[in-house]
Amino acid sequence: MKSGSRSRIQQIQGQGRGCETPAGLKTDRADQPALQGPGRGIHSRGGAMTVLAQSGMQNTFRLRASSEIAYFALEIMNSTPIRVAVTGAAGAIGYSLLFRIASGEVFGPNQPVIIHLVDIEPALPVLQGVVMELEDCASPLLKGLVATASLEEGFKDINWALLVGSVSRKPGMERKDLLGINGKIFTGQGQAIQKYAAKDVRILVVGNPCNTNCLIAMNAAPEVPRDRWFAMTRLDENRAKTQLAKKAGVDISAISNLAIWGNHSPTMFPDFYNARINGKPVTEVITDESWLKTDFVTTVAQRGTSVLKARGAGSAASAANAAIDSVKSIANPTKAGDWHSVCVCSDGSYGIEKGIICSFPIRSNGKTLEIVQGVAINEFSQSKIDATVNELKDEKAMATELGLLPA
Repeated sequence: MKSGSRSRIQQIQGQGRGCETPAGLKTDRADQPALQGPGRGIHSRGGAMTVLAQSGMQNTFRLRASSEIAYFALEIMNSTPIRVAVTGAAGAIGYSLLFRIASGEVFGPNQPVIIHLVDIEPALPVLQGVVMELEDCASPLLKGLVATASLEEGFKDINWALLVGSVSRKPGMERKDLLGINGKIFTGQGQAIQKYAAKDVRILVVGNPCNTNCLIAMNAAPEVPRDRWFAMTRLDENRAKTQLAKKAGVDISAISNLAIWGNHSPTMFPDFYNARINGKPVTEVITDESWLKTDFVTTVAQRGTSVLKARGAGSAASAANAAIDSVKSIANPTKAGDWHSVCVCSDGSYGIEKGIICSFPIRSNGKTLEIVQGVAINEFSQSKIDATVNELKDEKAMATELGLLPA
């Protein structure tokens, strides 16, 4: 360890036995100072101990004792908060997201956050109530709140943008009309992100139609690298996993390698052929292929409508949960052999038009994403993928016609 990187040196005299606790380091004697932090697997016996703390997000401490030397890694709270913007923050999905971000569930238990709550001007009084509730949670990781209708203030120096807010489709409204309204919103947000956000910003679009809204925002921010833009199909993935687990009579954790292809719409395709149940192909565990091709696909496609009819309101908590799952899957390495569903800018893989925002099977190394290559696609799957990709092409054509995308 370089001497210049040391932030403090403590001499702890005493026996030093039984030093293991998630809340801090303890010794056998009450008169010894405790080193606070989420210590893991820390053991020492006898003699004086020297604790060296290296500055940074992950510190390495060395315990020197007369009988042994123990090395261990100790994570401590990062001193630099990240800034996270949530649009539509006064809405149901935003409300379901905010408290979980503040608690550390999304970005980790050692990462402080400053949350930017962004919404339209008429929603600001409601937003103030949300701010009060967040304050009243007294979350140690929450280091600041910004509640605003200003895109400049809302996106200033942010590291993550969760674009949740969008106008929902009203009875009698044509898809093109909806795209025209939301397209203007996401054009403005894309421009503001490019102008005001931090250089490392990453963006997840949740507001529907999320694929094309993401495409519009991305094209409005050409200086933000395309590999920073994502749209959400994790809700479809989670719904599909649930249906497979119920049908097979297994725990949800038994389901892996479930990819959603295409658009976040009823045309999306939950790829059951390549999914696994306890490591086995789904079709070996659930042998009713007719059910998989019909009831399963239809149930997942219509799940949002079913929720709406049942509770009189759209999916909010489950959508927020899927957004959290998406961020965690993007920001953390994917489990070996598995993959998840994220909409990314197509690079032409699997013959899917380059440049559209499409859902693929995706792996992350914690820093960058890659589209999983070599996934087998049979005739049935290809027909479903073609249908959902054609819908994305139609939406792109509409957005281009409306002047929201370059011709």
